[in-house]
Amino acid sequence: MPPSPLLTLDGIGKSFPNGVTALDRLDMMVREGEFLSLLGPSGCGKSTALRLISGLADPTTGTIRWNSGNRGRPSIGFVFQEPTLMPWASVFGNVHLPLKLAGQSKRTATPAIEEALELVGLAGFRDAYPRELSGGMKMRVSIARALVTKPRLLLMDEPFAALDEITRFKLNDDLLDVWRRLNCTVVFVTHSVFESVFLSSRILVFRARPGRIAAELAIDPHQVRDETFRTSPEYAALCRRTSQALAAAMGMSPPEPGAPAPSTVEPA
Repeated sequence: MPPSPLLTLDGIGKSFPNGVTALDRLDMMVREGEFLSLLGPSGCGKSTALRLISGLADPTTGTIRWNSGNRGRPSIGFVFQEPTLMPWASVFGNVHLPLKLAGQSKRTATPAIEEALELVGLAGFRDAYPRELSGGMKMRVSIARALVTKPRLLLMDEPFAALDEITRFKLNDDLLDVWRRLNCTVVFVTHSVFESVFLSSRILVFRARPGRIAAELAIDPHQVRDETFRTSPEYAALCRRTSQALAAAMGMSPPEPGAPAPSTVEPA
């Protein structure tokens, strides 16, 4: 049986005052504990969907339903495309920020901050400043800041897009380790086929704006993700299928009302 839904987006539309329609009749489910990637070309509404889930923006039409009873939206961590660190604050100070805003003193928050830094491999850099860190280390700080509140849902908006391939591979490996250890739900926005296949238990392929899901691809969540998987025939086949689904989605014309549901592509 698939995991129960954490949230469902029903008929979501999002238009902006400048006349741009980012999303149109988007139907999407996020399941408890899964690693879900939203894959598509730039400008197809992936990041907009993430912002609607986080509550940073409201949909123009449609409904977002949380499967959490009267508790409403669960705790959420958000990692943006850029690390957005405070240059005047240390690594410790940057990770402390969400707890500080919640009223926790540095002394009270120290155990949670140290745990978050340990999770992302920065235990020895708590007193460093952003100017002293590499791009990959800055992103690790940003992830630690999102994790310090122990969110039930982690939203990530192309966090590794600007990094070199070696650093990106390493952070992909570490992110999967963190996901397994925390047993949280991750929704990850990317435009990389290879990254989405390596990380995900499920991929939703978006067509060009206005965004809507064109295909869904399931990947065995029990598949070991390591260097052997990266060079395996299974990985190559999944990347090929995902590339084909993305190419088909980019060539789609806007759907008519009442159009059929997106196709589902199962792994070989």
